[in-house]
Amino acid sequence: MVDAKKQDPRSKFPPVEGGKSRYNLTSGKYMKIWQGPQHPGITGNMSLELTVCGDEVVDCKTHVGYLHRGFEKLMERRKYIQCFPLVCRICVPEPDFNEYLFAECVEELAGIQIPERAKWLRALTLEMARLTSFLMWIGGQAGSFGMGTIGQWTVTMRDYMLDLFEELSGGRIYHMYIIPGGVRADLPEGYEGRVESTLKQIEKVLKDVELALMHNYVFKKRAKGLGIITPDMVDEYGITGPNARGSGVKRDIRKDNPYLIYDQLDFEIVTETGSDAYARTWVRMKEMYQSIDLIRQMMKKMPKEGPFFQKLPNVLHWKVPAGQTYHKSECTRGEYGFYMVSDGTELPRRVYVRGPSYTHAVTLMERLAVNTNIADTAGLMVSLHTYPPEIER
Repeated sequence: MVDAKKQDPRSKFPPVEGGKSRYNLTSGKYMKIWQGPQHPGITGNMSLELTVCGDEVVDCKTHVGYLHRGFEKLMERRKYIQCFPLVCRICVPEPDFNEYLFAECVEELAGIQIPERAKWLRALTLEMARLTSFLMWIGGQAGSFGMGTIGQWTVTMRDYMLDLFEELSGGRIYHMYIIPGGVRADLPEGYEGRVESTLKQIEKVLKDVELALMHNYVFKKRAKGLGIITPDMVDEYGITGPNARGSGVKRDIRKDNPYLIYDQLDFEIVTETGSDAYARTWVRMKEMYQSIDLIRQMMKKMPKEGPFFQKLPNVLHWKVPAGQTYHKSECTRGEYGFYMVSDGTELPRRVYVRGPSYTHAVTLMERLAVNTNIADTAGLMVSLHTYPPEIER
């Protein structure tokens, strides 16, 4: 295991006494360059301010605010039902977790119990979203190391998943399917068969991805040892999800604090011990197979009949009882939570979104980028799997 303390190379680059920068950028030894926000190696619209010595990164500062932002304040000025077109956009590749957590908070404050079938449909949607997001991510991880063909394969499979979301909800990207009281619609006729057909296609492509990426000498050479996250860093930096599980830390909210129907499903927490970008890629590869298995289990165990929605008051004049609550779930990047406060009026008093991207993309990225090669900065950033709107929410 690599000692994280030995990774910080700043002792080689002494700070400037009394200066604004810790490095003497005018000496000719150091140079400042920018990566992003419009760069194929950037996760979403985000920018890295890099200080380099030759081709080695000696300092990194992150900059966000180029995409969607200000969601929390926008929600405080809208009625509860009007917030659903907003929450989806906090995380574009998997908006369903925002829908679910917002709905859960409202339901607890309002004392609403949703039907059993609605729980299964919600869980099904979340696992489909997880698989869709990972398909997009692994294409980006491969592309950041120069393997663009893999991205073409996986984005095609993602489009097939979006076809299923469109059939289910009417929307490909923003679904607004999970709402207070349950879900908007039941499964279309013959939907299970089309889901299974798509899953088989994805499984076939994942086998090719595994051969072309995970057993590729160049990828292994560059990803192994890149961005070491030691187990003792997990709690120190608030690291969750695959970034923590890639360091051997066995944590998954679906197991540790089961929600919806996850306690009725058979699965184990996926971990790796390499602690680097390669290990994190393996965790996500295995979790894609796991999501496929969970979707099949849900299709088999889900009640075939029953209500999927609980009748609500007039949502345009709905005054949610005063109170506060917090709900969390396991998204592709780790713990995702919503904290909501109601003062008994028609508008939320406060909505706070806790996304893992804040820690992973800012504090963690700024530390791990130091001592890396410029060419590996994109691969490192993608390996942390972050979405900037979660930071500027």
